Amino acid sequence: MTGKELNYVEDALGHEKYFKTKCNEAINQLTDPELKTLVQQMLTKHEKIYSNFYGLLG
Repeated sequence: MTGKELNYVEDALGHEKYFKTKCNEAINQLTDPELKTLVQQMLTKHEKIYSNFYGLLG
């Protein structure tokens, strides 16, 4: 992997980590069950994306 590609993966990991954090914050604050479910689905999606990017490093 080139240095540029590695930088891209590191940036992508940072973005996905941020999205995961924000989803968790929203889940803890939401009271509407439908919205909570939607945000939980988003969290699951970003966890999968994070894992996929992390897998590129090893």
